[in-house]
Amino acid sequence: MSEVRQFLIWFAHEHNDFKLAEFEAIASLENVSFKCVNANSENPFILLDSTEDGVRKIASRCVMVKFVVEVWSVADNYIDFINQLINCNYRKLPQYCSKDKSYKINVETFGKKVPFHEQIRKIEKLEILDFKGSFDLRNPLNVFNLIEFYGLDANNIPNEPYLIFFGRWICDGQRNLINELTLKNRKFISNTSMDPMMSLLMANIAKIKAEDFVIDPFVGSGSILVAAAKFGAFVLGADIDYLLMYGRSKPTRSGALIREADESIYFNLKQYNLQSQYIDVLVADSSLPIWRETCKFDAIITDPPYGIREASSKIGSEKKYKIPDHLCEGHVPAKIRYNFSDIMKDLLAFAALHLKVGGRLVFWIPFPKGSLNPIHYTDPSHPCLTLVSKCQQILSKNSSRILICMEKVKEPNRIGEE
Repeated sequence: MSEVRQFLIWFAHEHNDFKLAEFEAIASLENVSFKCVNANSENPFILLDSTEDGVRKIASRCVMVKFVVEVWSVADNYIDFINQLINCNYRKLPQYCSKDKSYKINVETFGKKVPFHEQIRKIEKLEILDFKGSFDLRNPLNVFNLIEFYGLDANNIPNEPYLIFFGRWICDGQRNLINELTLKNRKFISNTSMDPMMSLLMANIAKIKAEDFVIDPFVGSGSILVAAAKFGAFVLGADIDYLLMYGRSKPTRSGALIREADESIYFNLKQYNLQSQYIDVLVADSSLPIWRETCKFDAIITDPPYGIREASSKIGSEKKYKIPDHLCEGHVPAKIRYNFSDIMKDLLAFAALHLKVGGRLVFWIPFPKGSLNPIHYTDPSHPCLTLVSKCQQILSKNSSRILICMEKVKEPNRIGEE
């Protein structure tokens, strides 16, 4: 069993509300235990006790993680910091200090820009490490990080850092996936295509793994399914928008007059060599029970229509009339407004019936900024589902949305629990 040590997890300083939800979900997925030593949702880092194998597994999936460092010293002043390094046993180990072990030291600062000559001066303070190997900037065997944290207030930067960290670089997170799946190069997009960062976060918070069976019941252009397929899931989608599903809707890219023949969710997956993960997408009304009760999914991840940027609708008519038999074959059903409260009710019922026990439902709810105040906000609830996490994304001065994660804990009993 790997030795438990202290690690510094450094996150991207954006979407702070999501970092712990993603981290805890992946830790649970990979069956990695950890104990937080220092965790503040506002800070771009956490200190925790775990194993090296464990933190590597978590970082191999997390898109909020920038890098992981094994902590050798942490202090709020350089005197204590250097004393800790002097007493650190790691620096004496032959895999770090012998002559044949090349190394590099990176200087990272948060909250303050430090010129290069000052970075060199800071590295010189680390002479007590007494590494005997050569300094190699290109292909070192060992990489070390000296990190200074100057706080979060850009208008009140201290002369000295609040915290100083030093340790051995372990690995990077999966930030590269954000650029790999960028919408700029995506074959098929629409007005409401989910950006890759949020799609990947949704897939991770849903604990999606290889060979999972995943559905998006409001699939749109399929951005969320791309992220799920990237992590190995088999994906299925449904949407009531016939024109979008068949690639006949108005193009959203600037200057485009018509969509190309191969603009579809399938070709989005094929673009990333993920076509083997594609099951199908279908034109369907998600307010109706179109699936067999025996159909079970490992995860449901979706961005339901709010009726703001895109209309929310379902099959129905304000008028009562019968379609003549000779017109039934080519008839296109009429649509009526699908209220968001009804969407939520139907989505929770769908998850209660069609999720496997232990499977997760991850979806967005729109809210005016600041509406998490208990007076204005009530968590979604269902007897068969438990709330796991909720994360707020600020969209503008006056608006935000909440990513809700719920987990199925039991099957419905058929008496009012669907």
